[in-house]
Amino acid sequence: MNMPDAGTLTNLALLIVLISAVLLILLRTGSTRHRIAQRVRQAAVHRVADLAADDRTLANMRQRLTGRVALIGERVPILNAFQREKLARQLAAAGFRDRRTVAGLVGLKIVVGSLLALVAIVFGANVPRVGEYFVFRVLMLAAAFIVGMIVPEYALGFLISRRQRAISSCLPDALDLLVICTNAGNSLVVAIKRVAHELTPICPPLADELSVAADELQMGTDSATALRNMADRIGLASVRGLVTTLIQSQQYGTPITQSLRMLSRAERAAQIFALEEKAAKLAPKMTLPMMLFVLPTVGLIAAGPAVIQLIAVFK
Repeated sequence: MNMPDAGTLTNLALLIVLISAVLLILLRTGSTRHRIAQRVRQAAVHRVADLAADDRTLANMRQRLTGRVALIGERVPILNAFQREKLARQLAAAGFRDRRTVAGLVGLKIVVGSLLALVAIVFGANVPRVGEYFVFRVLMLAAAFIVGMIVPEYALGFLISRRQRAISSCLPDALDLLVICTNAGNSLVVAIKRVAHELTPICPPLADELSVAADELQMGTDSATALRNMADRIGLASVRGLVTTLIQSQQYGTPITQSLRMLSRAERAAQIFALEEKAAKLAPKMTLPMMLFVLPTVGLIAAGPAVIQLIAVFK
């Protein structure tokens, strides 16, 4: 039996040493990567925790500020019961249904009016000619306070109109989903809740209103009352038509699917007509800007060289 020579043993030992070194390097690199990944994960977890803590702090500050503003609205009775009820309906149409929203809006009106009045006091004396008289400064103070009291109502009206536009644009899709759910054999409550769940990422205002209506129906409220409440909160003629159709279908036992399908087609046709009306109004609206900005430029380009030549000839 031949024994391996010294060169073979040396090569074999070198190969083993090389493989061991490579394995050690790989293991060390893997452990380093593992430590780096672990540190990155820990940093991400700490970052998420810090962001969550900051969000909670901001939420608490916002809640305390809102509570103080609402407390001002509760202690200063500047509106009677009828006006507060009307304001509550407007707030519900804008999506604010908390029990202290009316007091919060009243307090916001007082705060904004007081801030504008303070601005009028500070800068009123610097108004030339008028700021020298005390009567005019008092009038500016009163006017600033009244404007500050009115501004939140205009902001609320803007929020209501924007919310109604969002609901109106997504209503045909909601009707199509209701048709699909009723064809599948679902009840009205289940269908409304399913449509609200599907519309949450697409149209949150409509999904919110449908969820509220479904909750009222599940709590045992009369279906006609719950649907009318939804129509009153939204304040759109198309939603009132939908509610009337649903109530009549339940009262007379008529098939609801065909009625919903017809309503969906009517809503889509109304949206197309509205777009066509806006397109038809575009040409008259563009007339005045064209006369003010485009026509003078065209006249200058067309008549400019002739005017320059006439000036040169008469000189």
